[in-house]
Amino acid sequence: MEMSIPVLLISMLLFFVLFFGIGFLLNMILRTTWTMAVLSPFVFIFFIDQIPFVEYFTAPVASFGHVKERVLSLALADLLILSSGFVGAVASGLVIRALRAKGYRMF
Repeated sequence: MEMSIPVLLISMLLFFVLFFGIGFLLNMILRTTWTMAVLSPFVFIFFIDQIPFVEYFTAPVASFGHVKERVLSLALADLLILSSGFVGAVASGLVIRALRAKGYRMF
């Protein structure tokens, strides 16, 4: 299915804001800096893959093979949307780090 340019740009913005917000809150509450940047690849795999979580432990070779196949079959628009989410997660870590360096204490 083809995606128009406005839909792609809005989707990228929404994923950026979503991952930035979740990352900012997690980093603030857990008092860490890069929590969402580390967790975001797992969230992306959860979005991409349709295999139940238990199968990663019961049949790991088949599960990871399926994940590899699904990731390699993603369209450019999907990769752009997911990468903008990752950029949002990294940006939240950078903002938390800058705020803490300037003396702001969060929780």
